Amino acid sequence: MVDIVDTDAKAAAPAEAAPRRPMPRWLITLISICVMLALWEIFGRQVNPVFGSYPSAIAVAFWQLLLSGDLGTAMVQSLRPFAVGYFLAIVCGVPMGLVIGRFRWVEAAFGIYVTAGYAMPLVALVPLLVLWLGLGFAVKASVVFLMSVFPICINTWLGVIAVPKTLIEVGRSFVASDMVILRRIVLPATLPYIMAGIRLAVGRAVVAMVIAEFFTTISGLGAVIINSANNFDTATMFVPIIILMVMAIGLNSFIGWVERKVAPWQAEISGRDRE
Repeated sequence: MVDIVDTDAKAAAPAEAAPRRPMPRWLITLISICVMLALWEIFGRQVNPVFGSYPSAIAVAFWQLLLSGDLGTAMVQSLRPFAVGYFLAIVCGVPMGLVIGRFRWVEAAFGIYVTAGYAMPLVALVPLLVLWLGLGFAVKASVVFLMSVFPICINTWLGVIAVPKTLIEVGRSFVASDMVILRRIVLPATLPYIMAGIRLAVGRAVVAMVIAEFFTTISGLGAVIINSANNFDTATMFVPIIILMVMAIGLNSFIGWVERKVAPWQAEISGRDRE
């Protein structure tokens, strides 16, 4: 009798639903982009072409620039100073932040200049940089460098300060020198902050690249923006703007991928699903 009741109870019990997998992040992003483009296309067609544009017209303008070769030439002219300035900002900003955050006397002596440099309107220095470096490649790379180096340095600096004191004491208990502690303990613990600073600097570097092309020799993607705006060709003007946005998003994603490779423990600690 007991067996019959147990069997009936099991049959009556609802089957447990299988756990539902969450929607992938890339699919959510794709849906969001498609909805945004559709709304832009619908409402953009109702606006005067002088005051705005829409995705299909921008795609046509992109194809025309690509066929004429103007887009490729402009991108090469813009990306060269961008790559050099951004790379130098990483190479200089990370060591500066590590040293300033690790050594008290260096922070007291030079930390105030880094903070002031980050807050200073660097656009106002472009005319002075033109007097020093001319109108060519050097001044554009310098503008990108100056607008990128301070976020990287400050984020690294804050990361060093956030390193738990117990980790430093472990290194000292093994009679490790300051440089060994900096290289073996502080640097790995600061990697998430460094990568965050590098990601923040991407946006500033892209803006600096365009600013440099506006205030120096008008060339590259900045020249496409200015010339098309002067001709009231809004669709063509949007082409380099969207290219710069896509480039910044791509670099940001690439840096995030590098972060997950060099600091995989960070994703495990946060427990956030990146899929």
